[in-house]
Amino acid sequence: MSDRSPFKTDMLTLTHYVMEKGRQAKGTGELTQLLNSMLTAIKAISSAVRKAGLANLYGIAGSMNVTGDEVKKLDVLSNSLVINMLQSSYSTCILVSEENKEAIITSKDRRGKYVVCFDPLDGSSNIDCLASIGTIFAIYRKVSRQANTSRLLPVVVSGRYLG
Repeated sequence: MSDRSPFKTDMLTLTHYVMEKGRQAKGTGELTQLLNSMLTAIKAISSAVRKAGLANLYGIAGSMNVTGDEVKKLDVLSNSLVINMLQSSYSTCILVSEENKEAIITSKDRRGKYVVCFDPLDGSSNIDCLASIGTIFAIYRKVSRQANTSRLLPVVVSGRYLG
């Protein structure tokens, strides 16, 4: 193709950006792996939302979440996608989702040093009217490596600890 091509082929994607910044930081790569796992989950959610009508994913799943909202079928799928991707990243120790009453403790063989709090599909109650939706998340480094009497002690921290 010539230089006058209407398509840009050297794009800076979010995945590329995360990988490059992780490389520059010269760290362990654990946060980079975590962010890439979250990106993969978000891309899968986006695909599911686009195909929801064909896959019969619109409508109510038949339960309520911890904030009292009716849980949609897409909420259930999105929550499972984020949980599975984050736990398989080997970077998380605790996951806190709007869709679950209890925090999800990652098994010892997959445990990392990050706590992730998330709403897998924010705005899902408005999806039928084409309102904006998205995934909201916060990543914290676990505050203490010592055994705690409270499972949630590493989660209840000031926002200044955000990754």
